[in-house]
Amino acid sequence: MSSIQPIQVAQFTISPNHRPFVIAEMSGNHNQSLDRALEIVDAVANAGAHALKLQTYTPDTITFNGASEEFYIRDAKSLWADKNLYKLYAEAYTPWEWHKPIFDHAKKRGMVAFSSPFDTTAVDFLESLDVPLYKIASFENTDHILLKKVAQTGKPVIMSTGVASVADLDESVKVLRANGCKDLILLKCTSTYPATPETTNLFTIPHMRQLFDVPVGLSDHTMGIGAAVAAVALGAVVLEKHVTLRRTDGGVDSAFSLEPDELKSLVVETERAQLAMGQVSYTLTPKEAKSLQFKRSLYVVQPMKAGDPFTPDNVRSIRPANGLHTRYYDDIIGKTATQNIPAGTALDWNLIATA
Repeated sequence: MSSIQPIQVAQFTISPNHRPFVIAEMSGNHNQSLDRALEIVDAVANAGAHALKLQTYTPDTITFNGASEEFYIRDAKSLWADKNLYKLYAEAYTPWEWHKPIFDHAKKRGMVAFSSPFDTTAVDFLESLDVPLYKIASFENTDHILLKKVAQTGKPVIMSTGVASVADLDESVKVLRANGCKDLILLKCTSTYPATPETTNLFTIPHMRQLFDVPVGLSDHTMGIGAAVAAVALGAVVLEKHVTLRRTDGGVDSAFSLEPDELKSLVVETERAQLAMGQVSYTLTPKEAKSLQFKRSLYVVQPMKAGDPFTPDNVRSIRPANGLHTRYYDDIIGKTATQNIPAGTALDWNLIATA
């Protein structure tokens, strides 16, 4: 039996009994403009997101300024093909001095504001801003140095599970637990950009929940909101999506990011999906019970005289349900009327001769 308990983050409760916790990931879509970053905060708040997330690193804390081939992306299908890692992260990173104004504005707009640290110095910095939780990115989910540091804060941790085997995840979860992490959420993640529906494998969500006995969500890099809605139907309690103002503005992650109207649809439709899941029930709702009268039953549909036989021509199954149940149709056909019956009369046993 699951021992999973609700997790409280600021004013939000994360559990299957609450609306999905929707995280808007800004990443590098600020395009190196603080004004644009604050505009994104307003846009996602207006769309109904519950949290705003940044990524906290510098080019030097995430990689090395190397010129050899290993520091280049040589996948021709990548959004960042032939980019040098150091230069890519210099383009994408969020200046650390921007974090406080962005976080303050997000909190003012009613959202939780937090970040993904990419090394221990980022954790120290985020602690100085008193973030309420931490996110571990997929490519850092086997960095035990970072995992220990984050876990030791004692704050809730959300960890993406991309590019990791089950053995990797098991080891990382144990590291987090051993170092003080009590509230842990795992996110199913396919770390391709963009991801395709065919590679998303959402059935992993309930399996992961059972395997690690933790709440599970989805870090979604697919286009649109279909995968997120389906994930909620499979029990996802957290949804993370990259966001931008307009994909046409460009930016390192813009190609697989949601625009504000799409994010609003995601918030609305995933909440509907969560509400619709309900429980196993065959009981009529009160509104359904009122509609019982509009089901079908047996009616006399042609005028009949006493002694006339009931036939398929004068007895039909119609709405409403004031007559005999249709299960009696075969028993009634061939019997005779006990009295004159006007057309439109609900059939009743006292109208039917039993002999």
